[in-house]
Order: sequence, then structure tokens, then C-alpha cells
Amino acid sequence: MAGSISRRSVLAGAAAAVVLAGCTPSPSPDPSASAAPTAAEPQATFTFAVPSPPSSLDPAVTSDLESWRIARQVLEGLVAADPTTSEPSPALATSWQESSDRMSYTFTLREGVTFHDGTAFDAAAVKANFDRWFAFTPEFRAANPTMGFTHVFKAHADQASLSVFKACTVLSPSQVRIDLTRPFTALLRALTTPAFAISSPAALAAGTADTLDQTASFGRLSRYGQHPVGTGPFSFTAQAPDRIELASYPKYWGERGQIAKLTLAVYDTAQSRVQALLAGRIDGFDPLTVDAVEPLVRAGFPIARRDPFSVFYLGMNQAVGPLQQEKVRQAIAMAINKDAVIRRFFLEDTSSAGQFIPPRLAGFNSSANFPGYDPERAKRLLAEAGYKGEELAFAYPLDTSRSYMPSPAKIYAEISAQLTTVGLAIKPVPIQWSEGYLQRVTTAGDHALHLLGINGGYADPDGFLSALFGAKTGEFGYFDAQLFSKIDRARELPEGKDRADAYQSINAQLAGTAPAVPIAYPISGVATSPRVESYPTSPVLAETFNRVRLKK
Repeated sequence: MAGSISRRSVLAGAAAAVVLAGCTPSPSPDPSASAAPTAAEPQATFTFAVPSPPSSLDPAVTSDLESWRIARQVLEGLVAADPTTSEPSPALATSWQESSDRMSYTFTLREGVTFHDGTAFDAAAVKANFDRWFAFTPEFRAANPTMGFTHVFKAHADQASLSVFKACTVLSPSQVRIDLTRPFTALLRALTTPAFAISSPAALAAGTADTLDQTASFGRLSRYGQHPVGTGPFSFTAQAPDRIELASYPKYWGERGQIAKLTLAVYDTAQSRVQALLAGRIDGFDPLTVDAVEPLVRAGFPIARRDPFSVFYLGMNQAVGPLQQEKVRQAIAMAINKDAVIRRFFLEDTSSAGQFIPPRLAGFNSSANFPGYDPERAKRLLAEAGYKGEELAFAYPLDTSRSYMPSPAKIYAEISAQLTTVGLAIKPVPIQWSEGYLQRVTTAGDHALHLLGINGGYADPDGFLSALFGAKTGEFGYFDAQLFSKIDRARELPEGKDRADAYQSINAQLAGTAPAVPIAYPISGVATSPRVESYPTSPVLAETFNRVRLKK
């Protein structure tokens, strides 16, 4: 980084910048021109920059971070992630009870809640949503390979005997029961994700939510996927290629906060986001990149860091010939100098990843890490495997930043150079994020290698391991019936030592077979203008703008 201060000292000063911001002249941003907010009625306008547009505004069909960011403002689930612990807390359900056999959950619903279209939220609405997700057809699922219901419940109505989900039953207008075919310990945590946010049944019907008859740069989507209707603190008002506009919902059941009008504006480069914040055109942005830290801290702009709860990884597709060999995959793992990548492109305190769950979770196995950096050993393994220089297509995204992958093109250049050094033939395959990168690398194809990451959508090892390796996917082309069975068993075990031991065993097996290479547990951050008193950072990204506090 240019300049005379080190990145460590800059980041150490970032926390102080939050305090010092009040002493720093504010550039009077356009978004801040509205009158001071009152407790009774939100009045502020707020513009927040994001790196890419959402792939869909229907959170049931995607796991895209920007889609989920918007979903968290517009829709809500039965339970939410607690802002402090990330554990399940009341949302549209005020309480719940688990049966003694762990096979059913009865939810008591919040009464007097309305959707943004004026229709009532009740048990029938909850059932309509669960029935919809369960009924997704194979064709619909093929077009939306990262949908949350599939990862969590494993199968849909056309394969009901394989599904963890059995039924959602209305007990009364304010009570529903979810029945399972087998125990699933992380159910409540999984339900905190936007994949299980409740949409207005009337809006789903009016927007033909299950008919993908609209086209966008990401691919096909429904009319509902362009105009979601939920119960959240903000309602959807407008969408353009470079922005989403939301408005505070007057009849919201909870705290409305200070923001009356919220704009999520697309700035697809880190430099453009920094310039916009310094110039006062925006009030904040996510994600924060290494090269953005110094100018912002020098100018007295607050930075809020998140605790690490994601994994950045190199994906490997075993449908591509050479990658079917374990020795080739192990060689690739040994060829990557993770510390060098982290030092250059990630925020301070990002740590090297040795497995696919963060250290804070039960089941982390400190003695079962992937092999470390050893380029000479990598060369020997490639020779033993009979690798003859076959070209490997390496996909990476353009014009985006993600919380787990702040500078994709630069990271690609570093990793591809390391792989080339040990004798691998790499073919660069740059793909615009907004033109369907996520869909391209998570479905079957000729991509050999790719860069991606996973944010812990919920605070449980299942949120990482089952989503990535619980079944054969087009992303990895990886099939291991024994491992799939072990993951299924671990999901059923109650909290405790047996469950932690099961996940430790799974992590050891993954380290041995190397279906992908974990690289980093990234620290991510949000930058805001000095008018922001606090921003509600969350390790699981459960961040809603009604909880943003502005200085008065």
C-alpha cells in the first residue's frame, strides 16, 4: 500500500476513526440533505453502495449476497439471527416449541402484522410459502442451483422420501407446525436465513413467482423476482440497473429506525466506492478493500469490522479430467501460498484457512488441516499423477467485490501465477459477475478451477459443510457416498460432543480428499460517512438498515 503508514497501523486506527469522526468536518453528502429524523417518523435518506446488482429479489431462489442484503430489508422469516450471538431470536414467530422426538416445531406467530401489499400475515401465509418451496420442480431447481431449501432440506416433493421436510400444518390463524422426516439440529438456525423469508402469497401469485419468464443479465427470473413483497422494515419501491430503492414501511410491527428512503446503489469498483463516499454521494459501502482503508481513515471516516465467519476458497471441478486425481488436487492445494494472498489482498487479521468451517464453530478440527504450502512437493505429486500439461480453465469474476473475496481479479492473478510455477497450465476465464458468474461456476460445465466463497448464513457447521459437500453438485463434480452419509448423520445428532466429533471427522476426510481448497477466513468491513453513529455489523450478514443510527 502506498504511503508511509503500515496497513496494520491504519487498521489499528480504524476503530479510533469511529470516535474521531465527530471531530472531522463532514462533506455534507446529498443523501443527508433531509430533515433530522424523529423517533416517531423516519425522515432521513440514506444511500449505501454495493458491488453488484442482485441476481433476483426472490431470496428463495438464490444465495447471492446482494440479493439477500435486499431481502433482509423487505422480508422476514419466522426467526431472525440475534444481533449479538447470531442465535435464533423471535421475528414473525414470537415463540416456538420443539417436540420431544425433535421431529416437529410449533411456532406461535406475531399477530397484527401485514405484508406491504396490505394483506394479513398469518399461519396460512407461512404454509403457502413452505408448500411453494417444497413443490419447486426439477426444472425450476436446475435454473436456480443455489436455493436454500434444497441445501437445508435436501429434497423436494418429487423426491419426498429423501426430504427432511415433511409438512407445514396450520393449527390456528396464529400457530403453525413444521414436521420433519428426521431430526435436523440446525433447523432454527437455518430458518434465520433469507431463503426462508415469508413472502405475501397474493404477491407470489400476482407475480407468477414460479414462472421464469423475465430475462436479466444474470439469467431468467420471475416477475415476483423483480418486486418482492414482505413484512420487513422497508418496502420495495423501484429498481434500475444501477440501484434499488426502498422506503420505510409505515405499518411495520417493529422499530422503524431513522431512515425513510433507502437506496442501494451499484458501484462495481472499490475505487468508485471510495471516491463516492469521500465526495459525499453515498453514506456507506460494503465491502471494504485493503486499498480503501488508508484514504478513509486519514479522512476520518468510520470503519466497522465484522468478525470472520466466511471461507474463501478455490473450487475444483472433478468432472474435468486431471482433477479426478486426488494427487493433482493435493498438488494444487500445496501450490498456493495462502499467507501471500492474504497479506496482499485481505484486511488485517484475516487468517489462513485450513478447513471449511471457521474456528469459532464446534467441529473445527485443529489437527486436520489441508496440506500447507509446499511447491516442491506439489511438483512431485503432479509427476506421480502423470499430469502432462493439460490446460485447466480457471474462472474468476470481474467488476465485483464480495465480503469473502475483495479483489477477485488481483487474487486470480496471484493464485494463477503460483499454480503456473509448479507446472500447471492455466487458462484464464474472466466472467462478469453481473452476467451470471455464480450460476456458471455452480452448475455443471467445463470450469476446472474457480474462485468463490461461502458466508456462514447461519451459525452452525451444517451451514458450511452441507451446503458445499452434502451432495454432488455441478460446482465440484464431487461424489463421495460415505462423506454424504456422514454429513447427513451429523445433521441429526443433538448438540454435544458426538456432534462435534462427527464434524471433526468430516473435516479430516475433506482435508484428505481435497475437493476444494480453503484459503482464508476473511475479515470484512463496512465504511460509512461521519454522519453514521453506528452500523449494525453481523458475522452472518444479518444487517438491517432500520438499525443504522445516525447522528442528530
